[in-house]
Parts: sequence; C-alpha cells; structure tokens
Amino acid sequence: MHEALTDKQREALRHKLRARHGVMREEIRAGLLASDNEDYRQLAGEVPDSGDEALASLLVDVRLAEIDRDLEELRDIEAAWERMRLGSYGVCIDCGAPVPYERLNAYPTAKRCEPCQRKHERETRATRIATL
Repeated sequence: MHEALTDKQREALRHKLRARHGVMREEIRAGLLASDNEDYRQLAGEVPDSGDEALASLLVDVRLAEIDRDLEELRDIEAAWERMRLGSYGVCIDCGAPVPYERLNAYPTAKRCEPCQRKHERETRATRIATL
C-alpha cells in the first residue's frame, strides 16, 4: 500500500503544477493571438479554390482543437489545486486509495489510481463505441 504524500512531495508537485499552468496560459494566449492574426480568408486566399478552402478550414479546426485541449489541461491543473486546498489531492476520486507519488510526479493532475483509471478508460471507451 502506498503512503500519503509527504509535505516535500506535495510542494514539488505544487511547483510542477504552477510551472505547467504558466506554460498552458502562454500557449492559449499564443493560440488566440495567432487565430486573431490569421483569419480564414488569409489562410484560404482571397479567391479560394475548394482545396484551399478545405485546408484553411482544417487549419482553423486544428488550431481551435489545440486551444480547447490546452484549456482542458488548465482546468485540470486548477482542479488539482482545489483538491490540494481541500486536502484530497493524491487520493483516488473513485476508490479513495492513495495515488502513488510516482504517478503524480509523471501526471500531476491525476485524479485516480492506475487501476481505477484503467477501469474509467474502459468504461468511457465502451460508452463512446456504443453511441457510434
């Protein structure tokens, strides 16, 4: 059984989260600035053909997906800070077991222990497949 996090481990993870938070904020800012600077018309050209139009549309979608992914990670970081504040950081949200420091060090926003995460991914994948 894994022990609860030490103060030193918790502080190291807090530092990792803070650093990643800064990186994510900068990536989001840069992505938003880039989308403001390159509108669809610039990407496709003034008189787009269907190939230019499709490429421009794809590039816009990719940029928006990247920003969305970064926003999701930023929310995960803030949720981890809230769990730290509440004293539940490093505790699996499904089974209540301690999440090992090694897992948190590799993935500081982890909410679940590895067995519960695998189960969650299987269930999510099965639900996604069933709705197709």
